[in-house]
Amino acid sequence: MPTSFVLPVQPIIMSEPRQILVTSALPYANGSIHLGHMLEYIQTDIWVRFQKQRGNQCIYVCADDAHGSAIMLRAEKEGITPEALIAGVQAEHSGDFADFLVNFDNFHSTHAEENRELATGIYLKLRDAGHIATRSVTQYFDPDKGMFLADRFIKGTCPKCAAEDQYGDNCEKCGATYEPTELKDPRSAISGATPVLRDSKHFFFKLPDFEAMLKQWTRSGTLQDAVANKIAEWLDGGLQEWDISRDAPYFGFEIPDEPGKYFYVWLDAPVGYMASFKNLCKRRPELDFDAFWNKDSTAELYHFIGKDIVNFHTLFWPAMLEGAGYRKPTAVNVHGYLTVNGQKMSKSRGTFIKARTYLDHLNPEYLRYYYASKLSRGVDDLDLNLEDFVQKVNSDLVGKVVNIASRCAGFIHKGNAGVMVDANPEPLLWDTFQAAAPAIAEAYEHRDFGRAMREIMALADLANAWIADKAPWALNKVEGKQAEVQEICAFGVNLFRQLVIFLKPVLPNLSADAESFLNVAPLSWQDHALRLANHQLNPFTPLLTRIEPAKIDAMIEASKEDLAAQSTEAAAPQGNGELVKEPLAAEINFDAFAAVDLRIALIEKCEFVEGADKLLRLTLDIGDAKRNVFSGIKSAYPDPSKLEGRLTLYVANLAPRKMKFGISEGMVLAAGPGGEEIFLLSPDAGAKPGQRVH
Repeated sequence: MPTSFVLPVQPIIMSEPRQILVTSALPYANGSIHLGHMLEYIQTDIWVRFQKQRGNQCIYVCADDAHGSAIMLRAEKEGITPEALIAGVQAEHSGDFADFLVNFDNFHSTHAEENRELATGIYLKLRDAGHIATRSVTQYFDPDKGMFLADRFIKGTCPKCAAEDQYGDNCEKCGATYEPTELKDPRSAISGATPVLRDSKHFFFKLPDFEAMLKQWTRSGTLQDAVANKIAEWLDGGLQEWDISRDAPYFGFEIPDEPGKYFYVWLDAPVGYMASFKNLCKRRPELDFDAFWNKDSTAELYHFIGKDIVNFHTLFWPAMLEGAGYRKPTAVNVHGYLTVNGQKMSKSRGTFIKARTYLDHLNPEYLRYYYASKLSRGVDDLDLNLEDFVQKVNSDLVGKVVNIASRCAGFIHKGNAGVMVDANPEPLLWDTFQAAAPAIAEAYEHRDFGRAMREIMALADLANAWIADKAPWALNKVEGKQAEVQEICAFGVNLFRQLVIFLKPVLPNLSADAESFLNVAPLSWQDHALRLANHQLNPFTPLLTRIEPAKIDAMIEASKEDLAAQSTEAAAPQGNGELVKEPLAAEINFDAFAAVDLRIALIEKCEFVEGADKLLRLTLDIGDAKRNVFSGIKSAYPDPSKLEGRLTLYVANLAPRKMKFGISEGMVLAAGPGGEEIFLLSPDAGAKPGQRVH
C-alpha cells in the first residue's frame, strides 16, 4: 500500500545548504582508543550527523597522528618499522570508530604524501614571509640513548606551579607552556638517565608576529568564553617563539634544505586536517579543497578538541594558517575530560575501559546516548557513572522511546493488517511535538546535547502518558472500539517516528531499525512536519534490550589489570613498590643473596601520587645520598605524613624502574597479606640511615 503523508498547514521554508568541514583531534598512533577518547568522537559525530540530517553539506575528516619519538621508540622495541606500527594501529583505530558508529568521511594518516606537501608548503610560506627564525639552542641529550630528547620525553617539576612529573613542553596541572630547559629536576623518560645539555641548531615559528591577530580572533566568538579567558592569560603574558624542529633520529618529515632536522610533530599534526580533506577530494571530485581552505572561503570550519590541547589549536594553528595565507577556523569547540564513577579512569578499578572492551560487552548506542545526555556546550568534565548509565539507558531508551512502538505496533498488525490509519486524535499533543522541533534543533546546533535529550525525553513522557491514559489494550476488549484503538495506535507510532527523527544523530542504528519497521526511506529532519497516514508497517521486532548489570560487571573485570593472575603462597614487593601476589620463587644460593645491598633508610618525605591508586612517593635519606621510591602501601597508610621520620629497610642496588609517575630508585620492604594489612619493615632502635644490613 502506498504511503500517504499529511502535510503541515504552513509550508517548510528551506534555507540554502551550508558547506561545513569538521574535524576531531587526531588520535596518537601509539595506543588503543579508550572511552575518554570516544567522548570527543561521539560528540563530533552527533553534531555532524545532525548537520547532514538537516540537508547541509557537512564533511567529517580525521587521521591518526603518526609522527614523533614515541612512535619511533615503540617500533624499535617491537622490532618493526614505524610504518608497520602505524598501519596496524590505524586498522585498530578505524575498527573501533566504525563499531562506535563514528562516521568519518575520511580517516587518514599524518604520515601521508598530502601532509608532507602541505606541511612543507606552509613552512616555506612562513619562512619566505620572515616568520621563521633559526638559532643554536642548548638542548637536552640522553647520553644513554644517544639522542636529543623531544619535549615529551623529558619529565620533571613544572617551573610555574611546581607540579611534579610534568612533561617538558607543558604542564597538565596548570596549563603553562615552557622550554624544556626550564623544567626542574629533569630526567629522560626513555632511559631514566639525567640528560646533559648540548647545542643544536633549531627552527622557530615567530608566534609573537601574530599577537594582534590572535587577540582579536580569540575574542571574536570562535571560542567558548572560558577558553578565550584562558588564552587571554597566555596572550597577556607575552607570546614566545615556538620551536618547530627536532633532531635526528626522529620519525616525521624532514625540514626542506636541512638534512637531519625534522618538523616537530605538532607542526604537521594539525596540517593533517587539511591533508585528510585533500586526500578525500581526490576521491570525491565534487569537493574543492581551495573552496574550504582559501583565505576568502565562505565555508565553515569547526575543530572539536579536548581542553588539554587548547594552546596548539587556538594560538599556534591559527597563526600558522594566517601566516601561510589560509583561512582560520570558524570555531574551536572544546570539551572537558571524562571521569568514571566520579574519579579518574583507573586500570586497577577496571574503569580505564578501552573502546574494544566496551564493544565486547555493550551496545555502542547506549554510550552514545549517555554521553549526549551529559554533554553541554561548556568545557566541564563529564562523569560516566555506571549505575546512572544503566538506569538512564533502561529508563529513557527502552522504557520510554522504544516502549511507544512496542505498545502500539501489535494492535495495528492484528487489527488492521499492519496499516496505519489517518488519525490525529490529539491535535494539541501533535502541535506540542511540532513546536519542540526548533528548540531541539537549536540545542543540537550549539552542542547542548544534554538539553536536546531532556526535551526529547519530555516529549516521550507526554506520549507515553497519553497512550497510558487511552489504554488501547483495555479499549480493544470493548465492543465497537476497535476503530478508536487503530487511531490511538497509529497516532502513537507517528509520535514514535517524531522521536526517532529527533534522536537520529545520536542513535543511527536504532533509527535505521525504526525506519525498517516504519517502512520509510531514511528520515530527514524536515520529515518531522509530516504525519504518516494509510501507511503499511513492517513487522515489529524489539529495537533495544535493557542493560543487564552483569554486563557492566563483566566489562569492569575485563578492564582490570590482572595483578594476581596466579595462585600464590607469598606476596612480594616489586621494583615499582606495588605489592602483587607471586608464587614462591626458586631457591637462590648465598652469593646471590649476599649481593643484595640492604640498607637502613630514613623516610624524609612521604606523599600521595596523583592518579595512582596504590602508590606513595617516598624520599629516602640513605646516609650519603637521597633516593626516590614508589611503594604500593597507600591502603595501609592513608595519612602518609605519619611515615615521615621513620626508619625502614631499603634495597639500594635494585635497578631503577621507569614508571608512569617517574623513576623508582630501589625498593622499601614491607610484608602482609595486602590491603590495609601491609606493614613497612623497620629496624630496631639505634639504627642509622645508610647502615648496611647484614
